[in-house]
Amino acid sequence: MLSPEIIDTGLNAAMGESSYVTFNPLGVVFIVMPWNFPFWQVFRQAACGMSAGNTMVLKHAPNVFGCAELVENAFTAAGFPANTFRNLPIDGPQASELIDHPFVRAVAFTGSTPVGKIIGARAGAALKPHVLELGGSDPYIILEDADIEAAAKACVAGRLVNCGQSCVGAKRFIAVDEVYDEFEQAFCNEIERVAVMGNPMDEATTLGPMRDVVSRDGLLEQVKESVYGGARLMMGDTAPAENAFIAPIVLGDVHKHTPAYGEELFGPVASLIRAADEEDAVNVANDTSFGLGGAVFTRDLERGTRIAEHELECGMAFVNDFVKSDARLPFGGVKESGVGRECSHYGIKEFVNIKTVRVVA
Repeated sequence: MLSPEIIDTGLNAAMGESSYVTFNPLGVVFIVMPWNFPFWQVFRQAACGMSAGNTMVLKHAPNVFGCAELVENAFTAAGFPANTFRNLPIDGPQASELIDHPFVRAVAFTGSTPVGKIIGARAGAALKPHVLELGGSDPYIILEDADIEAAAKACVAGRLVNCGQSCVGAKRFIAVDEVYDEFEQAFCNEIERVAVMGNPMDEATTLGPMRDVVSRDGLLEQVKESVYGGARLMMGDTAPAENAFIAPIVLGDVHKHTPAYGEELFGPVASLIRAADEEDAVNVANDTSFGLGGAVFTRDLERGTRIAEHELECGMAFVNDFVKSDARLPFGGVKESGVGRECSHYGIKEFVNIKTVRVVA
């Protein structure tokens, strides 16, 4: 992935002349990581930066500082040279100042869009490359020729990952009118089948609590406002449950200008939206400030591929599957879902100096 790239510019190779591109490390990469996947997010970002020859310093979310310490210990135990990866248990203001430090050559952030804009502005002012993986309101389109049962299973799986607390989690389910009622029923049936609330340490549990009661209450306010705006409460309750738990909520016939239509609902709440046809469904899917992931369900793979490749405004588009990260594939979004890419060779090259070298005899 980092081998020099030879470019034919007409020089005499027999004379030792050449033009090529090298990919050199930048130095120290400062990464600011979120609480919701406290190990995976760090390892996949560090894998890219350190594979390119950089060293990494981590500022983790304050509620997972213990995980951050374990990550540093893992690098040490794996035999990495001293100080190639360091955990810094610092607060937000200290992290902002660290972006300006002359030893820091690049910045990567995963988290909310508002905070990402602040970090991006700070890094930009310091003229430092940065990767921002931010929020999402991922749309899933269900067309009239889809396998409805299979689509419902994939959509529910994508919605309930990590109790719905995932930037790339399925958020909005846009079914064309011809199959909307059938999909709505299949979706609710699937949630009832798979959602088992309980202690997350119990292997039988499939739906644990949210991060905290503040997050839960904020999500419920978005739900209440959406219901007030005309959405149907198909499943669940807007009354707070015990501790930070929240039972799955399904909103049907979600309308425009409500939180459930285009905002990020960070928890186990599903927004079902009715579309007239394929064109309308695509328009609704793109009618958001976010652009992280998206999916389309259809038995016509040529049709699905066309929509995924050319029509969905997002960084990752899946056909007949829910969106998930894979270290072999680039991960990231467009619009307010961020800039740059994580994972794969695209992620590695976010943290290198792409240097032109020309040798003439």
